[in-house]
Amino acid sequence: MNTKYFDLINQTFYFPQEEFTLNKDNLMFHNIDLMKLVEQYGTPLKFTYLPQISNNINKAKGWFRQAMEKHKYEGNYYYCYCTKSSHFEYVMNEAFKNDIHVETSSAFDINIVENLLENGKITKKTNIICNGFKRDQYIENIARLINNGHKNTIPIIDNYEELDLLQEQIKGKFQIGIRIASEEEPKFEFYTSRLGIGYKNILPFYRKTVAENNKVELKMLHFFINTGIRDTAYYWNELSKCLKVYTNLKKECPTLNSLNIGGGFPIKNSLNFDYDYAYMVDEIINQIKMACEEADVDVPNIFTEFGSFTVGESGGAIYKVLYQKQQNDREKWNMIDSSFITTLPDTWAINKRFIMLAVNRWNDSYERVLLGGLTCDSDDYYNSEQNWNAIYLPKFNKEKPLYLGFFNTGAYQETIGGQGGIHHCLIPQPKHILIDRDENGILATEVFSEQQTADDVLKILGYSNNKQTK
Repeated sequence: MNTKYFDLINQTFYFPQEEFTLNKDNLMFHNIDLMKLVEQYGTPLKFTYLPQISNNINKAKGWFRQAMEKHKYEGNYYYCYCTKSSHFEYVMNEAFKNDIHVETSSAFDINIVENLLENGKITKKTNIICNGFKRDQYIENIARLINNGHKNTIPIIDNYEELDLLQEQIKGKFQIGIRIASEEEPKFEFYTSRLGIGYKNILPFYRKTVAENNKVELKMLHFFINTGIRDTAYYWNELSKCLKVYTNLKKECPTLNSLNIGGGFPIKNSLNFDYDYAYMVDEIINQIKMACEEADVDVPNIFTEFGSFTVGESGGAIYKVLYQKQQNDREKWNMIDSSFITTLPDTWAINKRFIMLAVNRWNDSYERVLLGGLTCDSDDYYNSEQNWNAIYLPKFNKEKPLYLGFFNTGAYQETIGGQGGIHHCLIPQPKHILIDRDENGILATEVFSEQQTADDVLKILGYSNNKQTK
């Protein structure tokens, strides 16, 4: 009779998978023995597997290269990293090993760009695409970057006022892009994105403010939809509308040579995940080329701004099950040694699901449970897997500690949760380690940040004059 946790996973999914294998009773992630990490560093534990960042960047570059070769596409491809997904230096250092470019979204991003330039991580040949709603400090920082000689900085115009604000501070001629305000899916509570300028208003805006403006050169049209790049009628319809704007604009603006299709590649959130990246890239390139041929204009250079796809699959979190509470005849609560609200805030804020698997005890029998966090908030729980409608884990046993892994958590969680800050119910931030692999395949780990102490928390709260507390 197949009653082991391994049997459940093996019968429900294709297993093992590229990144997930077993070593006897324990889960391996990219051939990393997770129980060894637990034994060395304890739990709760956050980790980042740095090589996966480069792996995903080069996969995407390969898909675009193959599609462009197949369709004899004459434009170039530029991979930009969307910094808001994770601003950490260890992410940037790994990402910029791969000859990529930068997309920013707020003022302090420019300070990070200047740091990267100063330390030789990027050069003046690196394209800096400046997105977002721009005011005061952001405008000032963009202007400083351009005035200091970084001519490959392209502010993307988000509203009618921004161009005037930029011109007031930038010396000499500079490049710009224009963002299209795409229409949202019918299920949204609003019809048009708050970001960018409406489809019908792009050409009038160009004619009025850019066409005869000797200080500005329009280089890029920017397109992005909130639900990302997916094989749906909605996506292809919005892309078609975008291409119509591009070709009409190109006929009047000879300097326009780039189309930015934004981010939106999904990342694996289940062992049942199925997404044909190569097909999607191939069809996007095909659609762009056909639209340009039909309109008799040159094809554009293609820019993407992948954030979650770049860094998401590098991250993970490991928790220990501390205790089991039997609350009624049907509901068993496994209480973890941290909080979902504070360490994986997207599980609480947008009901996001990550890959969740037991780290050990795969040869034990399993049970149906709910997972609870340490805060006293009723919403601090994780109660269902996307494809199961329930969570099944090895049975709780006080004598045999159970550890859980959440995977592909590398995008947004640290910044939304507030790295180094105050967390709900003062639950401490977990220890975070970085995992790298040298040219010989040898793993190395280092501590990026220790688990917060009471002293760390009290100091933030203003109790810095109190006696030290452990």
